[in-house]
Amino acid sequence: MAKKEEKVENKDEKKISSVPEYKKKLVSDLTNKIKESKTVLIASSKGIPGSQFHLIKKKLREQAEMMVVKKSLFLRAIESIEKGALQNIKEKVGADIVIFFSNLDAFELSGLLTENQSPARAKAGDIAPEDINVEPGPTELMPGPAISELSGAGLKVAVENGKLAIKKAHTIVKAGEKIDGNVVSVLGKLGITPMKVGFEPIAAYSSSDDTTYFDIKIDKEGTLDALREAIGKSLNLSVSLGYVNLNNVGFFIAKAGAEAQALEKLIGTEEKPVEEEKKEEKVEEEKKEEVKEEKTVEEKKEGKNDNDDKGGTE
Repeated sequence: MAKKEEKVENKDEKKISSVPEYKKKLVSDLTNKIKESKTVLIASSKGIPGSQFHLIKKKLREQAEMMVVKKSLFLRAIESIEKGALQNIKEKVGADIVIFFSNLDAFELSGLLTENQSPARAKAGDIAPEDINVEPGPTELMPGPAISELSGAGLKVAVENGKLAIKKAHTIVKAGEKIDGNVVSVLGKLGITPMKVGFEPIAAYSSSDDTTYFDIKIDKEGTLDALREAIGKSLNLSVSLGYVNLNNVGFFIAKAGAEAQALEKLIGTEEKPVEEEKKEEKVEEEKKEEVKEEKTVEEKKEGKNDNDDKGGTE
């Protein structure tokens, strides 16, 4: 038994000694970076052109350090650190990955990666990241084979001014569906680039609270739209319930004003503006003056007639 144990130990020693020094150093460097960084994020680099790869690396230079390493070396670095939550990230380490080391928050770093994605043409077999919509309007396509292609994708087309025009909005591929070859051709002809090329965040580890995060892809625009919609719904609900707060008091004031005006019109007690009242008073006074003047003229005429009658009698 002792001889067998010695043989096993010798084999392990040989394995360790056979590891090249540069690999040992790389694992040591990775271990130190993991310990020193607030956030360690794993992202997929699949399908990223070399030019864009280096452009994003340059853009994020001040916010994060980016490293491309072999899966086995990164796993060794993780295993050498005695932090429980960090071990959970091992299952997400696969091929075509990039490691980001940063002092930014995990979700902030993920948001930066999403922001730096670029639009790209679809390829047959790609999965639509969101609904792909075609809006109505003119195109630069000439009548011909393009008519059957566009119609085959479910688009209603017509010839206008010698060129094809989309007559009705249509969703040609829904989110999560596979994009087929005909749709790829149509999208290319219409200049629609539904795909995004860039680093896809997979998972992240936060050393400050020893927590691992998955599904950390951040869509800022989508999140803002969802927040706006939620705020609108909550405001409507609070107003309908009569719950007054700083955010909805303006709605209650406007509502009260509108109801007061409606009530005044209904009961006919709407007060006239001061200026309008003054104008009406002035008109009334002028009418009274005119009546007085007319009476004075009539009285003068009657007095003259009386004098004439007396003179005639004499």
